[in-house]
Amino acid sequence: MNEIIAILISAVLSWINFVLIDIWMGLPEAPGVRGAEAIGKDVEKRGGDLGGGFFKGNIVCSPDASAGTLLASCAYYGFGGPAGGLIAALFVYFGNRICADPGYAGTTGALTTTFIIWAVSFIGITPNYFIVGMVMAILTIQGLYHPLSSKLIGKMARKMNRNVIQD
Repeated sequence: MNEIIAILISAVLSWINFVLIDIWMGLPEAPGVRGAEAIGKDVEKRGGDLGGGFFKGNIVCSPDASAGTLLASCAYYGFGGPAGGLIAALFVYFGNRICADPGYAGTTGALTTTFIIWAVSFIGITPNYFIVGMVMAILTIQGLYHPLSSKLIGKMARKMNRNVIQD
């Protein structure tokens, strides 16, 4: 398979996987861990969506589905198979408990990524493409332009009935 196509497919699958899991687990609804509220309010102050800002803050402050997806890709590659993804899921689970994160988005992301990589390996897309693809996916949410990406997350959260809880 062409490397560019494999990376693009991996990036899209990774993006969909981590964004949908994190929204479904409620990251845009409220700051779940220490520091997430400050990040969310800062993003809102700069013209972004508060829910999208909470999403970003929760990701930065605790291993959520973005971290689970990236770590599972790396561990799957490093261990040469699905056992690596399962080991990554275990470590992400422990990381969530250390951060006092009440959710399981990171663990879920690691498990779903392990399955996705296993499934697409039959068409020639290997874990190394997912490592690059996941870095690209994270960059689109966390690294390019916070106000715009937070608005996208906010819109998606509202469609999934996972919007910011107002006081």
